[in-house]
Amino acid sequence: MPYHAILTGLLLATEESGDSTGSVLGLLLPLIIFGGLFYVALILPQRRRQRQMQQLRNSVQAGDQIRTIGGIFGRVTRVDGDEVVIDVGGGTNLTITSRAIAEKLGDQEA
Repeated sequence: MPYHAILTGLLLATEESGDSTGSVLGLLLPLIIFGGLFYVALILPQRRRQRQMQQLRNSVQAGDQIRTIGGIFGRVTRVDGDEVVIDVGGGTNLTITSRAIAEKLGDQEA
């Protein structure tokens, strides 16, 4: 059911019962406005960041230089599903989950 139909129904119900529409509108309007502001200010940017991080993690291939969320720098040697093997130097390889990748180095957008 569309939201405008619900609001219209509430307003009509209060008019029929003799209550003032100002009291219902005075209660609902701030809630609707704050809900919309909350959605636009917090939820949409978070979804955008999650989408960008997922695209980054899906684009990682062998040979890419990365930094993990723990601050470890390395070169990807193998991608196996959700697991990524990185060479951190000195012959040391680490197996990490792709969610631990914070950024690809050298792929900075201007």
